[in-house]
Amino acid sequence: MEITHHGAVDGVTGSCHQLHLPGGESVLVDCGLFQGAETSADGRAAAGRPEIGFALDGVRALVLTHVHIDHVGRLPFLLAAGFEGPIVCTTASAQLLPLVIADALEVGVTRDRRLIERVLDRIRRQLLPLPYGQWHEMGAALPGLRLRLQPAGHILGSAYVEFDLRPRAGRAAAPRQRIVFSGDLGAPWTPLLASPRPPLRADVVVLESTYGDREHEDRRTRRRRLQAIVERALADRGTVLVPAFSIGRTQELLYELEDIIHRNRARPAAAGVPWGELDVIVDSPLATAFNAAYLQLRGQWDAEARRRLAAGRQPLAFERLVAVSEHENHLRLVQGLASSARPSIVIAASGMCAGGRIVDYLKAMLPDARHDVLFCGYQAEGTPGRAIQQYGPRGGWVELEGRRIDIRARVHTLGGFSAHADRRNLLDFIGRMRFPPRQVRLVHGEAAAKRALADELQRRHPGMEVVIP
Repeated sequence: MEITHHGAVDGVTGSCHQLHLPGGESVLVDCGLFQGAETSADGRAAAGRPEIGFALDGVRALVLTHVHIDHVGRLPFLLAAGFEGPIVCTTASAQLLPLVIADALEVGVTRDRRLIERVLDRIRRQLLPLPYGQWHEMGAALPGLRLRLQPAGHILGSAYVEFDLRPRAGRAAAPRQRIVFSGDLGAPWTPLLASPRPPLRADVVVLESTYGDREHEDRRTRRRRLQAIVERALADRGTVLVPAFSIGRTQELLYELEDIIHRNRARPAAAGVPWGELDVIVDSPLATAFNAAYLQLRGQWDAEARRRLAAGRQPLAFERLVAVSEHENHLRLVQGLASSARPSIVIAASGMCAGGRIVDYLKAMLPDARHDVLFCGYQAEGTPGRAIQQYGPRGGWVELEGRRIDIRARVHTLGGFSAHADRRNLLDFIGRMRFPPRQVRLVHGEAAAKRALADELQRRHPGMEVVIP
C-alpha cells in the first residue's frame, strides 16, 4: 500500500491524493483546483492550468471529501482524461456538487449551458452518494477494499474517509490496514454543523495541517470581535467588504450576523442605523443557491441551529438580508456603495480575492479610507487576498486584473472564523483515537504549519512516524 500526493503538498490548494493497492488498482481522494502561486508536485497543474498530470491506469474510483473548489475543481478535467469510475461522496455533497461544478465551468471554461449540462449529466451518472457511518464494499473493481464516510464538520456534507484494506486470498500474511484521509476537518464550534469525532483506530492518517501552528479564538470571543470590528468600521459610514467562499464561510457568517442582530436589534451599528436596520448583502448567485440548498438540508444542521429554527428565527434568511443575482444590479450596487454614505456589510466571493464579484468592490473601494476589508478565512500564498492582508495595513498596494490598486481602506483579519480545525483540534483528532496510527502524513498546509504540527505530534507520540511529503 502506497500513497501519492498530487496536490496540497506545498500549500493548501489542489487537494488530490492517490491510494495505491497491492494489486495495482488505486483510488483518488479529491481532485481540486490550485489557487495563487501553488502548483502540483510536477509543476504541470497550477492556477489556470487544471491539468491531470498523472496516469489514470488502474484508478478505479474517486472519493470526494467535500465540495470546495480546491477539492473538486479538476473533476471535469479528470473525466475528460478518461476517468469512468464511481464518484463517491456523502448524500449532501452529491446535491451540492453540481452547483459548484456548473459555476466553475461557467466562470473558467464556457458559458455554453449545453456543454455544462453534458458535464453535469456525466457526473450525475457516476455519482455514488453514501450516508455517513456505513461501510461500503468497493466490489470487484477494488477487491478487498471498503470505505466509510464520517462527519468532518467543515462544511455541509464534508467527510473524512476511512479505508479498510483486507488481504486478498493467498496473501494471508499481509496485515489488514486502516487508512484515514482527513479531508478538511472543522473546528468543534463551527455553526450549523456537528463536531467531528476521530475514528477508533487507524494505521495511517493523511492529515490536513492548515492551522497546524496556531489556535483559534473561541466562538463567543470571535462573535464579540466581529460585532466590534463592524461597529468600528461603520463609524465613518462606509462599507465592510467580506471576501468569503460561497459555501461554508458565507453561511457561517450569516448565522453569526443574524445572532448579533437578534441580540442587538436596537443598538446602533452605525450613527443613525441600528443593527436591526443594517443591510447585509450577499452579492453572489452561487452563495444564494447554497443558502437555499442549506435550508433544504436543514435536517443535517446541528441541534443549536435547529433550535433557532424552532424558535422562529431564520439564520440564513433574516429580514435585512439582501441577495444580489443579476450582474447589472451588482455593478450598480458597487458604484452606489462606493460613492454614498450608506453603511452596509457586503459578503462576496471569491474568498481569496482571486476572482468573482469581490474584485469589483475592491477595485472601487480599496483606495477610499471610509471602507474596510474583513478577512475571515485563510489567504493562500500568491493570492490577492494574501497581498491585501499583508500590505494593506502598511498602506501598500495590490494588483487586481492588471491594475495597481492603492490600499487606503482599513484591513482586518478575524482568524477565529476559519472552518478549519486549529492546532489543538488536529492534535486531538490523532490523540483521542483509541488505537493511534503508526504513521501520520501531513498535507494541506504551508511549511511552517506542517513543521510545527509534526514536532508536536512527535513530542506527544514518540513512536509515531510523522511524514511531510
